[in-house]
Amino acid sequence: MTQTLEQVLASTGVYSDGHSYRLLRLPANAITLAAGILAESGIPFCAAIADKDEMSLLLRDDVQQEFGRRLRSAEISEQVYRQITFEAALDPALVGFVATISQALAEAGVPILAYAAFSRDHIFVPAEQFDKALQVLSELQAGYT
Repeated sequence: MTQTLEQVLASTGVYSDGHSYRLLRLPANAITLAAGILAESGIPFCAAIADKDEMSLLLRDDVQQEFGRRLRSAEISEQVYRQITFEAALDPALVGFVATISQALAEAGVPILAYAAFSRDHIFVPAEQFDKALQVLSELQAGYT
């Protein structure tokens, strides 16, 4: 059975691991360095994106500090982020999930970094707006129950 947007919004739980994260930028050719850090850290959440211009990492603060010597060439965001994971296993054909969430948060003035895994979506919000983001998401969800 295909999930509807309304069903997912009404039923998904949200999870946060309680850690602080930073966004890092490395040179595009630093993919091996980034992969090594991700492999060695053994943490339950991290993200890496390689494109033609740069290598981006989203790492917990403690991991970034632990590997700081190897990350000397990284540009590290001053902004601290907090994780919000949507616990529903999402059908890849589902349309509008992130759009609905991002619109509600945008209307509340909360910027997001959006990441998709195989079956779960994650957003990262500025740490100082984390509680506000959770409140907005709770109110959004209540509108679908």
